[in-house]
Order: sequence, then C-alpha cells, then structure tokens
Amino acid sequence: MPGLYFEQFHEGQRFEHELTRTVTEADNMWFCGMTMNPQPLHIDRDFAAQTEFGQPLVNSLFTLGLMIGISVNDTTLGTTVANLGMSDTRFPAPLFHGDTVHVVTEVAGLRESRSRPEVGIVDFIHRAFKQDGTEVANCRRQAMMRRAPTQAST
Repeated sequence: MPGLYFEQFHEGQRFEHELTRTVTEADNMWFCGMTMNPQPLHIDRDFAAQTEFGQPLVNSLFTLGLMIGISVNDTTLGTTVANLGMSDTRFPAPLFHGDTVHVVTEVAGLRESRSRPEVGIVDFIHRAFKQDGTEVANCRRQAMMRRAPTQAST
C-alpha cells in the first residue's frame, strides 16, 4: 500500500500494522556494530546474564527504528518529505532476542505548513508491542507529508 497524502489523514485515525518482525541476535549484534555501541548489556551474553534481565537486551535505538519502520508501508511510503522530530520516546519494557514486534500508530494531530503550502505536518504516536502484548516502545513523531497532487483542469 502506498503512503497517504496529508489530506488522507485525520486526527484519531488508527493503524494496526499487519507487518511484524521477530528480532534476532544477529539483528542486535549488527545494529550495535554499525552504530559503534559496545554496551555489554546488548552484546555480551555473560555480562547480561548477571543483570536483572538475565539476558542481552535489544538495543533501544534498534527498537525505535523498527517501530517506525513497520509503520511506513501503511502511512508514509513515498509521501513523506522528512521526519521533523521524535519526542516523548519511552521503552517501558525490555525487548529480547526472539521477541516478535507489532506496531500500532495513531494520528494525534495535523497542521498545514506555515512556510510550504505543498506540505502538511502529521503528528503520529507509535506504540510497539511484543508477542505477549507487553508494550516495549512508544514515541511521538512529527512528519512533513506531501499534499495530494492537484488535478489538472480540463
């Protein structure tokens, strides 16, 4: 499904994204390596076993990226101009290797751009859950979205 234009969103609109993803140890290791994050809580099984979690945690920035990425097909694929910011980001519960993530997105607000008439700003709230329903991440994201093309007059 292609992304939606600014005019196709409405406040309170909710998306239960069908796309899900099971996170693997390789995902976590590669992400930590690519971002140069040597935190042993993510990459050292023996170290992590000694923590309150008892096992490595999935890097929270991977979780954030996965949560927003899962939302793209249904909301912004090909119609977003830019992400303007993310705020109120929270990780209320840990995500572990082998957990499967699903995402829900809600449109919290809309506004026309004051400086660019060809775009509008959509305020999204994304929430990620693992297979047992536990919420593992949430954030508020502002995206600059294209307006629908105008139809040529005949």
